[in-house]
Amino acid sequence: MGNGWHEWPLMFFTVAGQSVIGGYLVMAMVLLAGRLTAESTRRVHRAMFFLWLLMGLGFIASMLHLGSPLRAMNALNRLGASPLSNEIAAGSLFFALGGIYWLLAVLDYLPRALDKLWLALTALSGLVFLYAMGRVYMIDTVPTWNNIYTPLGFVLTVFIGGPLLGYLLLRMAGISGPGWRYLPWVSVIAVMISVAAIMMQAAALAAIHSSVQQASGLVPDYGLLMAGRVLLLSLGLACWLLPLVRGKTPPVAGLALGLALVLGGELIGRAIFYGLHMTVGMAVAS
Repeated sequence: MGNGWHEWPLMFFTVAGQSVIGGYLVMAMVLLAGRLTAESTRRVHRAMFFLWLLMGLGFIASMLHLGSPLRAMNALNRLGASPLSNEIAAGSLFFALGGIYWLLAVLDYLPRALDKLWLALTALSGLVFLYAMGRVYMIDTVPTWNNIYTPLGFVLTVFIGGPLLGYLLLRMAGISGPGWRYLPWVSVIAVMISVAAIMMQAAALAAIHSSVQQASGLVPDYGLLMAGRVLLLSLGLACWLLPLVRGKTPPVAGLALGLALVLGGELIGRAIFYGLHMTVGMAVAS
């Protein structure tokens, strides 16, 4: 019994990947709207570097989970048949499409005829990557994962961390817009849904058990940890929302602090997720 902190490479990979997907969707929508000047577009493209930096760090962390980075290519051996292989392939495609787009854009080699199409295809590949991540954990023999709360949690991370990440990078690029004051409410609603999911999952865990293990006992501090998670998420979003409520533009430093708090909260939630691993018919010790 305990939590899933020992799975920190996968925790970071999934949280980073899902936040990057959300952040990319925000930045892509701004670019697809076509209301930016040429100079503003260049600044947005340069700021996108941090998306792919975070995604790259996530992939590096995921390779550490394999024990040896030399085994990374073996993860693709069963492409199409293995959810893990599909996840790595989908993530690699998203990373490659986004990274190549960024490189061509900052070097001013990106064909204008392909600009919006490339943005849309990369966004689509990000959604496929999100779906593939969820499929990895829908395992019949792991009842604590094989339920609606797994894909729901992954999607909520996209909408909790992604908008703040995208907004921060756009602010770093000096881009702002009057309609953006509504963007934080996407994350606020996602947190509210997440709180409801926490309570529903806590009740559902009481009904899951093996011959020797009760699911609700896998993470004894479930309630306390989830409360800490919600507190961090609330404080992080407050760094973003309060300046807007006062009619001010959120400072980059405040947004960066808010993002750190939000990512910290989501990492706690993901640690609990991995701590809830329980195979049918067996007790899983930490």
